[in-house]
Amino acid sequence: MDFWIDAVREKFPALSLTDKGRRRIYLDNPAGTQVPQAVTDAVSGCLLATNANLGGFFETTVAAQEIVDEAHLAMADFLGAASPQEIVIGANMTTLTYHMSRTLGRTMKPGDEIVLTRMDHEGNVSPWLQLAEDLGLVVRWLPFGQQSWQVEEAALAALLSERTRLVALNYASNLTGSINRVKSLTRIARQAGALVYVDAVQFAPHGLIDVQSLGCDFLICSAYKFFGPHMGILWGRLDVIDALKPYKCRCSSSALPERLELGTPQIELMAGLSAAVDYFAELGAAAGAQASRRQKITKAFEVSIAYENPLALQLIDGLSDIAGLTIHGIIDPKRINERVPTVSFTVEGIVPETIVRQMNAENIFLWSGHNYAWEIVRQLGIPAEQGVVRIGIAHYNTSAEIDETLASVHRVIAMLRQERS
Repeated sequence: MDFWIDAVREKFPALSLTDKGRRRIYLDNPAGTQVPQAVTDAVSGCLLATNANLGGFFETTVAAQEIVDEAHLAMADFLGAASPQEIVIGANMTTLTYHMSRTLGRTMKPGDEIVLTRMDHEGNVSPWLQLAEDLGLVVRWLPFGQQSWQVEEAALAALLSERTRLVALNYASNLTGSINRVKSLTRIARQAGALVYVDAVQFAPHGLIDVQSLGCDFLICSAYKFFGPHMGILWGRLDVIDALKPYKCRCSSSALPERLELGTPQIELMAGLSAAVDYFAELGAAAGAQASRRQKITKAFEVSIAYENPLALQLIDGLSDIAGLTIHGIIDPKRINERVPTVSFTVEGIVPETIVRQMNAENIFLWSGHNYAWEIVRQLGIPAEQGVVRIGIAHYNTSAEIDETLASVHRVIAMLRQERS
């Protein structure tokens, strides 16, 4: 099925903006995507018409509660959750993970073990490291395979013991783009009696998540990475989160998920969150899905993956013929389904920031640095203060944009090498 890219791009006002007549190419998507008009309309509509706190009996507070309830329902559909009670919405992934780590810390004691990977974003590392320091826990480090670019099942199994209480891992890397086999890794960890906490921030914009099928205990993602407002969403298995005693105000609700959501909710952003989920549903409906919102979301990812993967291959192929350039991640076309379209590289003798600054000056938006994938660059021996050049594709990007970006990469590298000679 053809992907109707022009119709998709029309939904995103930012894609038509120019700077002094120069087009923008948004390839900074792993750090945050642009949003469709429906999301901004929902946020502003909430602020204008239903701006109130919760718990009252007048029109705006009742309407605000409906927005909050709908956001939880929408994310239950997006993640395949069994109930909206399993959905916890908060400020961002890192804040939610810190909160959950302290809550789970109440169930742990000195000498208990936690497993962290060398592949994760620091938001799924530092909260657990600091918890271990506070409680006297033992940290077991799990490297990724530098041939597969994934966390290997045998390596995880070798680290587990009867003292393992938690395994924190990621679904997809924000630097290499590699997708982990979360379902099989979770099965191994659960067999050892450990809880599994999955960071799906980078996977969520690019693939369908089914938390019930994965078998993990927690999964977290960020709406601003999948075309929504800046907030984090945590799914927790109902029987697991219901047994937890979170840090909260004494007089706040003890119901789920409220007891895990601190303070007044970001109601206007929740309106935007529902609109972002509905954007996926509309995409699926346009592709022919006609049943539930979940089924439409499923179809949306089917067509967007089929569109994104050739763009990723186009980018990888165009970078691979540059002498001295190393792509850090899966490059085999036969394994394209084992990565998201985030491609990072280094060039021998050239600092990544110098490449990015030149390309940014051409209004091509992308990042350099470690991008909080601190353990990855350390395992690969890349200087953390330099990191990589990172290009991240979303399903609103075009083949023409990739061509233009590749031409810029070639031109900038040649220029920098000329300056060095």
